[in-house]
Amino acid sequence: MLDQIAYYAKTFAETAPAIFGIRGAFEQQPYVIREDLGQGLEIRDYGQTAAAEATVVAPTRKQASETAFRLLFAYITGANGGHQTVAMTTPVQQTSALIGMTAPVRIDAAATGGQSEVAMRFFLPAKLSGNPPVPMDPRVRIVTVPASTVAALRYSGNPTEAARSAHEQDMLRRLSATAWQPAGSPYVLNYDPPFAIPFLKRNEIAVEVSHRYSAV
Repeated sequence: MLDQIAYYAKTFAETAPAIFGIRGAFEQQPYVIREDLGQGLEIRDYGQTAAAEATVVAPTRKQASETAFRLLFAYITGANGGHQTVAMTTPVQQTSALIGMTAPVRIDAAATGGQSEVAMRFFLPAKLSGNPPVPMDPRVRIVTVPASTVAALRYSGNPTEAARSAHEQDMLRRLSATAWQPAGSPYVLNYDPPFAIPFLKRNEIAVEVSHRYSAV
């Protein structure tokens, strides 16, 4: 219990500077910029990493996101086989979909009805990637995220569904004029806590990509 209290205090102290856009306290998932396409759009190479992942279905995307976050936060604060606290990292990855009668379809600005599915990932610190603690809750699983090439468009402000949809469309439109094409479904990367100053927040819409003409 004392370890958890100390962890919460440490995490709060590390998170506080993020209110003002200062993020150096947390380990960030590393990447190499392969190509800068301008205006916040980059092609990046990510290496293989490990992550804790939870997928939640709820009446709204907000409810699904909040539940997934709680499950993952419980995992890193000791709800695991070793009762081990795990350092927070950035970013947090979210993928959302709309659950229909027979199969899920990707959510967009016009989607209504049904239920929302959110898959959320906390990337694990590099030192734990080979031997992460085992989750106690079966809704949390440890996954190996393979190396990938990703297009990422950075934007600020609160990460609302409307903002996500607008920036996703902008990214896909801009990619269509390049040698890169989407090779998966877009997802959101959030780098800051909800209470950070909106115009200082770092958000990204991202999608795995492949080269249209050659394996580069």
